[in-house]
Amino acid sequence: MYTNSGYLNHSRRDFKDRSRPLIVGSCGTYRLENHPKIPTYRPRGRLDFQLIYVSAGTAHFHFGNADNETVVPAGNMVLYRPKEFQKYEYYAADQTEVYWVHFTGGNVTNILRSYGITDDMHVFYMGNSLEYERIFKRMISELQFCRTDYEEMLTLLLRHLLILIHRKVSKPRLLKNEYLENEMDLAAQYFNDHYNSDINIQDYAASRGMSVSWFIRNFKAFTGSTPMQYIVSIRIANAQALLETTTYAVAEIGHIVGYENPLYFSRIFHKQKGFSPSEYRKQAFNLI
Repeated sequence: MYTNSGYLNHSRRDFKDRSRPLIVGSCGTYRLENHPKIPTYRPRGRLDFQLIYVSAGTAHFHFGNADNETVVPAGNMVLYRPKEFQKYEYYAADQTEVYWVHFTGGNVTNILRSYGITDDMHVFYMGNSLEYERIFKRMISELQFCRTDYEEMLTLLLRHLLILIHRKVSKPRLLKNEYLENEMDLAAQYFNDHYNSDINIQDYAASRGMSVSWFIRNFKAFTGSTPMQYIVSIRIANAQALLETTTYAVAEIGHIVGYENPLYFSRIFHKQKGFSPSEYRKQAFNLI
């Protein structure tokens, strides 16, 4: 099992604080590999709010009572409010990976409403995005290192996440057919899992019994981008992270994210970001 977390004032106790509108108390992640199960049972809930993002696999939630099980697949977020009954499980067999953040404050309910999260919402679909994961990882880092103004930075990062949620929940879902939504979900997850390999869109569509034109059209309706645009965005996002956090050569990073030709990788990166990989790395390090 992999876990990484950070806590305000290094305290693991949940708390209620109304001195400011919004306060991040803790943030973390779990990824189950060998550990068979992580169960959570809080019949009286917590004092704060809890937002959980299922980034891979599935998670099992019991809303309201222990017998009412809801299986929540990757790409969804789950919100618990203070003092709500909590029971949920993560299983290694499901290859579950989740991120979570706890927060409190004097105006949280109204803030959530302003971002389109109504009082009756527990589960809402967000899709899979490395941007969400990067926000959670930044919050973990801020809580662990406690740099200057870190509490304000935590609030800004949480608001960033809430803005992304608002954009997603307020966007009309064009696909109403459950079969279509399931197929596009599976495709997005497949591309996330295999983005650095040589993916043939026509072969993938055929493997799912779809024509390539039908698949591309519906995938774009579902995600806002074509399959190749989606794959490229994942590759470039991961390349950015490697340029920012490692000393790997640019050509090696290109190979890691799926580009065998270093010149082609540099050209694609420049087209997406307006900088060559080397220029981007210099700018990133200058900001540190």
